[in-house]
Amino acid sequence: MNAPTDQHETSAAWRAALVRFDEDLRRRGSALKTREAYSSDLRQFACWSTAQRADPTAVTHRLLRRYAGALSERRAAPATVARKLAALRSFFGMLREHGEIAANPADLLAAPKRGSELPSVLAPDQISRLLDRIPASTPLELRDRALFEIAYASGLRAEELVSLDVASIDFDAEQLRVVGKGSKTRIVPAGEPALRAVARYLERARTALSRGPGEPALFLSKSGRRLSTSDVRRRLSVWSRHAAMQGAVHPHALRHSFATHLLEGGADLRTIQELLGHASVSTTQTYTRVESARLKVAYARAHPRA
Repeated sequence: MNAPTDQHETSAAWRAALVRFDEDLRRRGSALKTREAYSSDLRQFACWSTAQRADPTAVTHRLLRRYAGALSERRAAPATVARKLAALRSFFGMLREHGEIAANPADLLAAPKRGSELPSVLAPDQISRLLDRIPASTPLELRDRALFEIAYASGLRAEELVSLDVASIDFDAEQLRVVGKGSKTRIVPAGEPALRAVARYLERARTALSRGPGEPALFLSKSGRRLSTSDVRRRLSVWSRHAAMQGAVHPHALRHSFATHLLEGGADLRTIQELLGHASVSTTQTYTRVESARLKVAYARAHPRA
């Protein structure tokens, strides 16, 4: 069995179908990163399928099973295989909606079981130590303090953090206007400590970083441009080392901590779902596993017959 490869040329039928699918995603408002991820996964399958002499409308459930088997032979991680199969399911769903095939051959394709690794969560005192160790003297320090205060206070993804504009902050209402996945906008609250940090940054630092009045971005790099997600990861790594945190702290750990601390404080899953911008509450239910794990540890330590 040939393993999936990107070395083969794709057929004209596949190239045309992939262009139509991307246009379909764009019409539905899918984010650029989502479209790029789908394109990469589907292009790989298109190359493999072309080598099997199967154009898009000729792909069968059996052929897809062979492809999944080839991925497994390459020891692709279960999460990677599941992602690629999800892309195929969406692609063939588009062909079915357009009447090009009678049924989606990927509908009954079973995804591999994924591991149940829990998201990384920092304790409230660890969050405080991390944030309080960021000084407030230089423009970059003021920016970083505001950046990570907002990340934890509102549970934003790194992509959402860097997409914030100055106009996204409503100080009077104590909330942010956030553009999330799929270009969907949501309003999320921000606590007073985070808003104070943003106000200090705007008053004392942003003007020093700005190279002109035309840049709307809230968080600027030292060259005056909008921060990138890699900038966010790098700066958080710097401050986590400064705070003597064990292991690397990634931006998503602040988001996980935000959600878990809300759950521990009594917030319901639907509320947390809306704050995080999750399309499905099943995604949010990951955090109940975190809380359950914490309760089991506490029970084992405290109960006389545990």
